[in-house]
Amino acid sequence: PGSYASTLFTCISFISLQGCDPFAQTQRSKLQHRRARINQQINKEMRMRAGAENLFRATTNNKVKETVALELSFVNSNLQLLKEELEELNNTLTVPMCFHSEAVNVPMIPLGLKETKEVDFTDFICDHYGEDSSLYDKEIKELMELRQAMRTPSRNQAGLELLMEYYNQLYYLDQRFFPAHRNLGVQFHWYDSLTGVPSCQRALAFEKGSVLFNIGALYTQIGARQDRSATCGIDRAIDAFQRAAGAFNYLKENFSNAPSLDMSCPSLCMLVRLMVAQVQECVFEHVTLTTQDTHFTSQLCLAQEAARVSDVYLLVQQTMTQPLMKDYVPFSWASMVQVKSEHFRALSHYYAAAALCDHVYLHLGLPIHVNLIYFPVVSAEGEDCDKEAEKAYLQFYVNVPAGPPLCQVLQDPEKRRKLGKAHLRCAVIRHEEALRVHSLCKILRKMDILQDVLSLTHKRSLDKYSELDREDDFDETAEAPEIQSHTHRKPDITPPNFSTVQVTDIFQRLGPLSVFCARARWGPVRLICLQRREGGLGLTLRGDSPVLVAGVIPGGCAEEAGLREGDYIVAVDGQDCKWAKHGEVVHMLKSCSDKGVEISVVTLHSHDMQVRKGIWVCVFWLPRLLSGAKGQSSASLLNWNRKKKREGSGVTKRIGSTFSLSFGSIRDTEAMY
Repeated sequence: PGSYASTLFTCISFISLQGCDPFAQTQRSKLQHRRARINQQINKEMRMRAGAENLFRATTNNKVKETVALELSFVNSNLQLLKEELEELNNTLTVPMCFHSEAVNVPMIPLGLKETKEVDFTDFICDHYGEDSSLYDKEIKELMELRQAMRTPSRNQAGLELLMEYYNQLYYLDQRFFPAHRNLGVQFHWYDSLTGVPSCQRALAFEKGSVLFNIGALYTQIGARQDRSATCGIDRAIDAFQRAAGAFNYLKENFSNAPSLDMSCPSLCMLVRLMVAQVQECVFEHVTLTTQDTHFTSQLCLAQEAARVSDVYLLVQQTMTQPLMKDYVPFSWASMVQVKSEHFRALSHYYAAAALCDHVYLHLGLPIHVNLIYFPVVSAEGEDCDKEAEKAYLQFYVNVPAGPPLCQVLQDPEKRRKLGKAHLRCAVIRHEEALRVHSLCKILRKMDILQDVLSLTHKRSLDKYSELDREDDFDETAEAPEIQSHTHRKPDITPPNFSTVQVTDIFQRLGPLSVFCARARWGPVRLICLQRREGGLGLTLRGDSPVLVAGVIPGGCAEEAGLREGDYIVAVDGQDCKWAKHGEVVHMLKSCSDKGVEISVVTLHSHDMQVRKGIWVCVFWLPRLLSGAKGQSSASLLNWNRKKKREGSGVTKRIGSTFSLSFGSIRDTEAMY
C-alpha cells in the first residue's frame, strides 16, 4: 500500500506539472474538446466559403450564381452560429468561481486560450545537421510532450510556469533549427481565441507569439476566478490582470503582421485597456472594503474612484467600436463593458449623494433627513475636518456648477438635499440603462450574479431617492454636475519576466550552441580512419567543445584519409566528443590501438548572416534566462530583427560565436599529433 500510494503521488505530481490530461473526462477537458470541435467546424466552413466565393466569381452562368449565393448565405449563417457557440463556450470555460460570501461583485471578463494542432519536430535534426533523427528520439519526445502539455495548462502558477518553460525552450529551438535564409517544413497551426478562425505559418515567431498570448490569457482566467470578497483576493486579482496587460502589451510592441486577428495591434490594444479597466475595478472594490466609515471625504473618494472605473470602461467601449474591432469583439464583451461603464457611473453619483445627505456637517448639525432641535458643540478638531471636507468638495466636480458657491451649498441643508437628489436621479437613470443593456444580451442574462448586483444597486438608489423626495417638492430636479474621476492607485502594466523559469537546452547533445546552431550550414558526418605512423597522425588541433582541426600535414596520414583543415571532430571511436575538452580528445587519439582510430568529423560550409525576409519578423529580449546552457550569453537577443527600426537594414547583428573569432582567439597554443 505504501509503494502504491507513493507511485500514485508521483504520477499526480507529474500530471500537475505537465498540464491537464487532455483525455481525462473532467469538466475543463470536455470544454477543451468542444472548443477544438467548434474550431474544426469553423475551419471547414471557412474552406467551403472560400471555394463558393471563387466559384461565384469565376462562373458566368446566372443559375449557378444563384445556387452559389444561396449556399453562401447558409455557410455565413453557420459561421455566425458557430461563432456565437464559441463565444458562449469561452464564457462557460472561465465562469468566475462562486464563494460563500456576503460581498457580491460584478464578474470579470476572462480570455480563452488559443488552441493549436500537434507539430512534428522529427525531421529537424536530419534536415539541418545530417544526423540520424532516431539517435535523438528521447529529446524529440521530451519536446513533443512539453508542447502537448502546454496546450492544456492548469489555471494556476504551475500552468503559467509550464507555458513559460515552453516559451523559453523555443529560444533554443530557434537557435538550433531555424536558419535565417529559409523556412523549415514545419507549420504552426493556431486558432483565433475569439472566433476560432485558423491561422498557419512556418515562422517560429508565430509559435512564440501565440504562447505569449496564452500566458496573458491564462493570467486573465486566474484573475477572474479570485475571491474578491477579501482584500487578499483582490490583490491577487490586481496582480494577475496587471501581468495579463503586460503580456499583451509586450506582444503588441514586439510583434508585427500577425496572421490572426486576436494578435493584431488593435486587438492587443483593446485587451490591454480591458485589463487596465479590470484592475481599476479591483482598486475600487479594495477601497470599498477598506472604507468602513461614512465620513464626508470617504464618500467623495468612493464617488471619484467609481467615476474613474466608469471612465476607463468607456475608453474600452470606444476601442471596441473601432471599425476593425466592431464586428470582431464578442457581443457579450461589448455589452458587459457598456454595463460596467453605466453601473460605475451610477455608483459615483450614489456616493456623491450619500456624502451630501448622510454626512454630519458640524456647522450645520445633523444629517438633513434627521429633525432634532439641538446642535452639537463644534470643536477645533471638527472645524479642521470641515475645512478639509470643503477643500475636497471644491475639487470634486469637473466644472464648477452654476448657482451659489459650493461652500454655501454644504452649509445649506435644502441645497444639499436638492443637489443630492439630482445625483440620485442621475444614478437611477444610469442603473436603468445598465439593466436595459444587460437584458439585451443572452449570455449576460444567464449570469445570475450580475443580475443580482445590478438589481441590488438600482433598488438602493431608488430607496434613497424616495427618502429625499417630498410631496411639496414641485421644483424640477436639476442636472447633476459631472464628477471628476480620481484614483489613489493607478494600474501598472507588469511586463513578463522570463527569467523566473530557468530551462536547459533539450538538444544540448547536438553540441555547443555557439557552434552547432541554425546559422551554420553543415555537411554530412564523415568517418575518417587514421593509422598512426612514425610521424604521428599528421594533424594539428585547436580549441575545445568541439575540437577543431587547425591544420593537416601534407602527405601525412590525416590528409591521405581525407581529413581537411577546418573540420570539427565530433566523435572518436564512436564516443561522442562535441562537448569534450582539448586534452580529452588528445587523450582519446593517443590511446588508439595499433589498428588505428576512427574519428567522425563535420565540415562547416557556411555561416549565414542574412536577415529572414518575407515572413512575420519580430524581436524578443530574454535577459538572464536559460542559465543551464553552457557557453551562452546571459543577455541574448532572439535572432529576429526589430519591428520598425531595422526593417530597412540588410544585415542583422548576431550573437558572437567562434565563427566570428580568429583561430588565435580560440586558443593561444596549438599542438601537432
